[in-house]
Amino acid sequence: MTTTIELIGAPTDVGASVRGAGMGPDALRVADLAATLTRLGFGVVDKGNLAGPATPWTEPLGGLRHLDEVIAWNRAVYHAVDGALGAGHLPILMGGDHCLGIGSMSAVAWHARQRGKKLRVIWLDAHTDVNTELTSPSGNIHGMPVACLLGHGPAALTGWSGERAAVGPEALRFIGIRSVDADEKAAIRALGLQVFDMRHIDEHGMRTTMTEALHDIDEDTHLHVSFDLDCLDPDYAPGVGTGVRGGPTLREMQLCMEMIADTRQLASLDVMELNPALDVRNRTAEVAVELIESLFGKSTLVR
Repeated sequence: MTTTIELIGAPTDVGASVRGAGMGPDALRVADLAATLTRLGFGVVDKGNLAGPATPWTEPLGGLRHLDEVIAWNRAVYHAVDGALGAGHLPILMGGDHCLGIGSMSAVAWHARQRGKKLRVIWLDAHTDVNTELTSPSGNIHGMPVACLLGHGPAALTGWSGERAAVGPEALRFIGIRSVDADEKAAIRALGLQVFDMRHIDEHGMRTTMTEALHDIDEDTHLHVSFDLDCLDPDYAPGVGTGVRGGPTLREMQLCMEMIADTRQLASLDVMELNPALDVRNRTAEVAVELIESLFGKSTLVR
């Protein structure tokens, strides 16, 4: 039976520090994401863009910037991803900034639990996003989704999956990390998170890293990938709001995606933090589509 992929656009930069991520969904469309997935043999339904409040660009209140607007956007995302999974589709959330992972992964966690599936999350990012309103230097909620999903964020953004924590620390595997605040380092240690940082990739290579990250994926797993474009080195992906030098190369990221595809358990995907306002001729969106193509099974040879 052909898998149907459902594209969901969330055009907002409500949790980010700079403007532009709201144009990400349409940049992926311009880079021909739907046709690319169709050529791989998938059914593709583009549900268009969700609606939500404008970003007010106000100062943080209580350590949180734009909380009401972040809640509204994440509620819209939750319902859209919930609807896609309920229809038996594979949702691709096209962000938008990474705060939207709260709504998306909360819906994924609820569905995995209802179906008796073990949830595993590959978090591809330069950052661990495990700040809270008490530790964030900026108050920008795109630096907090992991904390919220672990049940440690503000009350208004936790518990959406029906449990205080949508995921446990054992479910998360971080790949490509290279920018971590001091308080986040302490939280990573206290929570026991599995972080494969750039030193680990440098020392062991992407193949060994991904073998470790995927070691317990089996046919009873719902595998979710949260792909922040700033995971890539900015030489390959300049169109991101918080780029950090020293990331994986394009070839390393393709191997990462191909090894995820080899598990055949990918069931949901978030593509986040694409910022066309900072891009060069839509290059980052085109790279994203190439990598998504690898994630959905394209390889040089039949394997």
